[in-house]
Amino acid sequence: MLHSIALLSTVTLLGVLEQAYFAVQVITFRRKFKVSPPITSGPPEFERIFRAQANCSEYFPIFLSLLWVAGVFSHQVLAALCGVIYLYARYQYFRGYAYSAEKRLGPLYFSTGILFILIGLSMVGLLIHFVRYF
Repeated sequence: MLHSIALLSTVTLLGVLEQAYFAVQVITFRRKFKVSPPITSGPPEFERIFRAQANCSEYFPIFLSLLWVAGVFSHQVLAALCGVIYLYARYQYFRGYAYSAEKRLGPLYFSTGILFILIGLSMVGLLIHFVRYF
């Protein structure tokens, strides 16, 4: 049974590590620009990093849910591959946002496209499951 979820588990762990990296970046920028919690405003450089981390955190539960549903009900390898691509796109999003708000857009749209692929895999997998069941 574990082999059937090993790739999904690996991508999940990579995602958690990526989220931790983003959080550490916010802490680093807080110190650099002397922005003490709970304040969330400051120089534009800090605000972009803060917003990028917050946005990635907001999407993370959606990503994890879709990753697991697609991997369990559709195809683990394909879902895991989409997951790795999504995490890379989110890293590019974070880096782009650090430089300017405009540089986040390409990776944002790309990562959203990956989420739609995971939605499609999830829907098809669940449909096939229920058709076979009934």
